[in-house]
Amino acid sequence: MRARLALAVSGVPVELREVKLSAKPAPMLEASPKGTVPVLVLPDGTVIDESLDVMHWALTLNDPEHWLKRTDTALIDRNDGAFKHHLDRYKYPERHGSEAPAHRASGLAILQDLDAQLAEHGQLCGPNRGLADMALMPFVRQFAAVDPAWFASQPLPHLQRWLADHAGSALFGAVMTKFAPWHEGDSPVRFRPKAGRAPAIAPPAQADRARNGAPASPAPGPQRYCPHCHR
Repeated sequence: MRARLALAVSGVPVELREVKLSAKPAPMLEASPKGTVPVLVLPDGTVIDESLDVMHWALTLNDPEHWLKRTDTALIDRNDGAFKHHLDRYKYPERHGSEAPAHRASGLAILQDLDAQLAEHGQLCGPNRGLADMALMPFVRQFAAVDPAWFASQPLPHLQRWLADHAGSALFGAVMTKFAPWHEGDSPVRFRPKAGRAPAIAPPAQADRARNGAPASPAPGPQRYCPHCHR
C-alpha cells in the first residue's frame, strides 16, 4: 500500500499487475524469485522489490509534496523492524505460534512513542505529511484493524486522529481501487490515479498490441506487481 501512495502522489505512471498471492504468476516470480510484493520492473529490466525502495524511486522522479524532505530513518527502521515483528505476531498468532497479548503490548509501546511525537505538529516530521507518515501509516492501520474497539479505547488521541485523517484522505481513497488478478493477455492497467478517479484501462488498440507482444504505448512504463488482497 505504501508504494501505491508514493506512486500516486508522484504521478509517475506504471502498468499495474494485481496478483493473488496464492497463485503468483510466473512472470512475477521470474522477476523476483523471493515471491513477495510489491515488485517493480523497470523498462531496462531493473527490479525493485521492496516497498520502501519503490517509494524512493517514485519520489526521486517527482516529489510534488516534498515527502523526501520529511522523513525519519530511525522511525522507519523501527517500524519495519520491531513494530512489524510485533504486528505480525499479534495479527497472526497461529502462524507464528506467538502470544498475541504480549506482542500487542509491545506494539502499543511503540505507538505511544508515535503519539507523543505527533502531539507537537500533527504529522511525524512537521505539520505536513511526508515519507515517514506514509511509510508507517499502513502498518499502524493493520495494527488498529486487528481489534478496532480495543485500539479506539487506548489513550492515543494524536495517533488515532492522524490515522483517521490519512485513512480518510482523497489520496488513500484513490489508491484503494480493487482489481481482478492479472493474467497473460489482459488489457494493461495504467496506475496513475488522481483523487476520486480510478486508474485507467488501456484503450482497445493498445490492448491488442499488448496481447500481440508489442508495447502497450509508444514508451512503455514500469510494470508493478502488487497484492490482490490489499484492503
